[in-house]
Amino acid sequence: MQSLQLKYGCNPHQKNARIFMADGKDLPITVLNGRPGFINLLDALNGYQLVSELDKALGLPAATSFKHVSPAGAAVALPLNEKERKMYFIRKSEVLTPLATAFVRSRGADRMSSFGDFISLSRECDEETARCINREVSDGVIAPGYSAEALAILKAKRGGNYLVLAMDPTFSPNPIEARSLYGIVFEQERDTCEINEKNLEKIVTENKELPSDAKRDLIVSLIALKYTQSNSVCFAYRGQTIGVGAGQQSRIHCTRLAAEKAEHWLLRQSPKCLALSYVKGTSRNQKDNLVEQYLANEKETDYFSDGIWQKYFKEPVPSFTPEEKKEYIKGIKGLSLGSDAFFPFRDNIDRASKTGVSYIAQPGGSTRDEEVIEACNEHGITMAFDGVRLFHH
Repeated sequence: MQSLQLKYGCNPHQKNARIFMADGKDLPITVLNGRPGFINLLDALNGYQLVSELDKALGLPAATSFKHVSPAGAAVALPLNEKERKMYFIRKSEVLTPLATAFVRSRGADRMSSFGDFISLSRECDEETARCINREVSDGVIAPGYSAEALAILKAKRGGNYLVLAMDPTFSPNPIEARSLYGIVFEQERDTCEINEKNLEKIVTENKELPSDAKRDLIVSLIALKYTQSNSVCFAYRGQTIGVGAGQQSRIHCTRLAAEKAEHWLLRQSPKCLALSYVKGTSRNQKDNLVEQYLANEKETDYFSDGIWQKYFKEPVPSFTPEEKKEYIKGIKGLSLGSDAFFPFRDNIDRASKTGVSYIAQPGGSTRDEEVIEACNEHGITMAFDGVRLFHH
């Protein structure tokens, strides 16, 4: 198939939307179920590139949850610990395949942002992964293939309208890419730079310690940034993103946004959050909203004491004061942070250090590099200059 008609463009009033191959060849995408829209395919193709690169770089199944052309979460397949299982609502008895684990991690990175996402998988979707996808609110999925059982589950999702796309894993795109804007055609070489451990060799700080887990997390962060709307920074930990600050005009705003998301991810593993006991029938999405509101509360008293929300819980919800939250975050160390461009001021480092960042990768090249390096030295952070800007628009 050389051309595919879409439901509509970015908005329903933008008709006559389609995708096609400029060279006249067949599209590398096969629609197995549903009808795609313009944004669905932007998310699908960006996400598929991201997970393919993660899988290639780290040799592990990878998944990403995309929303409005940026990843809400991305992850590789590392086994879940007990806290992660509980915060991701995975039963102790539930057995997950490596790909399913990658999906659960990617979706759990920022569950609020992932609501209504598009999923990309680096390997054939198996039945267990399809079952995990089936219980989430999502628009569609793309993968290089599907088992018969997985396809049957996904085809039945959303009343039979769930979008299922298969991507030809042998497809090799043209090295020159083009787009049209306001009637003008832009051309450039595709961004084919590879992110791997070589990008982390130039350590510029006094602290030279960079363990293998941190290298893995920095690679996850940088590859995610390669497909995130710029400006952007990304916090990563245990093989997954935990806070993406995307599309901000100021880098410090990227860092603040990503740090806030990372803190929410960390606080969801706190004893108070894990102890929340929901009444039977409370949906996963309701639980997400309840946890979000619980953590966003800045009051000194019990946020749920007025009874409006207490009906969702089996037991009274304890207060979680701002001071208690700060104290919990203070004890966190070992997070990794990647940036798609250089840090122009030390304020980014100072903010990142408050959220447990111990390792940073950024291109370098600012007139204030020495000031930024000195900030890292003060906080005991290891920083590598990867030398590659990763803007994506």
